Amino acid sequence: MTMVWAGVLVTSWLGLVLLTAELIHAWFPNAKEWSRKVVHIGAGQVILIAYALGVPTSWGIVAAAVAGVITVVSHWVPIFPSISAVGRQSWGTFFYAVSIGTLMGLFWDTLPQLAILGILVMAWGDGLAALVGMNWGRHPLPGTAKSWEGTLTMFSVSTVVAALSLHSLAPLEVVWMAPLVGGGATLLELIAWRGIDNLTVPIGSALLAYGLLNLS
Repeated sequence: MTMVWAGVLVTSWLGLVLLTAELIHAWFPNAKEWSRKVVHIGAGQVILIAYALGVPTSWGIVAAAVAGVITVVSHWVPIFPSISAVGRQSWGTFFYAVSIGTLMGLFWDTLPQLAILGILVMAWGDGLAALVGMNWGRHPLPGTAKSWEGTLTMFSVSTVVAALSLHSLAPLEVVWMAPLVGGGATLLELIAWRGIDNLTVPIGSALLAYGLLNLS
């Protein structure tokens, strides 16, 4: 019964996220990136639902695989215009699904906090950084197409997410671990292109946190 409720809650939540994004896309056609980031941030929260309800690893991997297939198909068939109509070539949504499946396979049975860390760093850190940089970025970061405002947002939010995720595992060491994870996530986001940060940032952040835990 728990798994049935998990399926209902995850489906309902994703449906609400997609509906919100589609409404934004329909009402504000020039705000394509806003509708996309609603999906980007909102979809990441399913990892918390899965954790709260104890969703098995196999279920999570299968769900991520299905989501990945849907995103690939959406590149040729406009299933969800709010996701695909961004005016640039990107496989970011597909990589997002791959990251969820990979992190659940790596950590869900032993250290689920690290899977949560990786996905939420991507969801909140990258999502808010993109919105801040796009709307309020006024100072370019040399050698990149990023802004200082967006980059600092990525670092700050990623550090907070890392601190909250690692607190139960290393309550004292989190003071120095979290900024390192935030810095690593920010660097990975800076050097990524065409949406590959949706793969490198969550997996890289989780692996970095795992390494730091072992060092401590």
